Amino acid sequence: MNHIGTLYVVATPIGNLQDISLRALEVLRSVDAIAAEDTRHSAGLLTHFAIQKKLLAVHQHNEQAAAESLLQRLLAGESIALVSDAGTPAISDPGAVVVQQARQAGVRVVPIPGASAVVTALSAAGIASGGFLFHGFLPASHAQRCRQLEALRGLEATLVFYEAPHRILECVADLQAVLGDERHLILARELTKTFETIHRCRLDEALAWLKADSNQQRGEFVLLVEPPAPREAEAVDENARRVLNLLLAELPLKQAVKLAADISGAKKNALYELALTLKAST
Repeated sequence: MNHIGTLYVVATPIGNLQDISLRALEVLRSVDAIAAEDTRHSAGLLTHFAIQKKLLAVHQHNEQAAAESLLQRLLAGESIALVSDAGTPAISDPGAVVVQQARQAGVRVVPIPGASAVVTALSAAGIASGGFLFHGFLPASHAQRCRQLEALRGLEATLVFYEAPHRILECVADLQAVLGDERHLILARELTKTFETIHRCRLDEALAWLKADSNQQRGEFVLLVEPPAPREAEAVDENARRVLNLLLAELPLKQAVKLAADISGAKKNALYELALTLKAST
């Protein structure tokens, strides 16, 4: 009886071939076959490192059928490496269906970490505040793209997108229209390649920067939209503060805030924030 094989999920370079790991090379040399998003593209990588292996096509148009075929090979005892054209498989690239079916069938899945465009861009962006949300590619249509951006607009996190060169101008225009002028955008283009560019500007400056040099519209993009700047607390003048203090001594917080706003004319939200601070300090 054959032992079940192993599925290796292998990250490959996103541009510079020297970024491949020693472990990835060892796995690619040892497996029975390599499942690739584009067999011609992966053939170039393998030739560069003098690796000769059978290549099997697994792309977005055949992934379901290919996953079933790969699963039969794995269950028969073959070990297979799964690669995409660049970076880590199944991250905005084919591969997730293959991994899911393999895991459900009890096949061992081993990740071989390496290059990832989103992590590469974030590492050089210098964004220190908060977390990030990786969204991947936005929809191609203007209306659907704007709807998704609208749903993300209120998140206080760096928003990370992938975008293709032929849609970069319209995508950036929609980012500005939905997310506003003041948030900062980092355009990371052709990462690890000869013409790598990492440019930071306000959203209302990005479109003009791209249009000023058509070369900056070429290549694959990672777009990082920084979180909105924290809103400064509204100031409460001394008179409103005195009124609020007197009312808080006699009334519940919400009632005191409402009356203080009515009496002083100060903003209720600012008074409410101040009331919470005053309560916490007593």
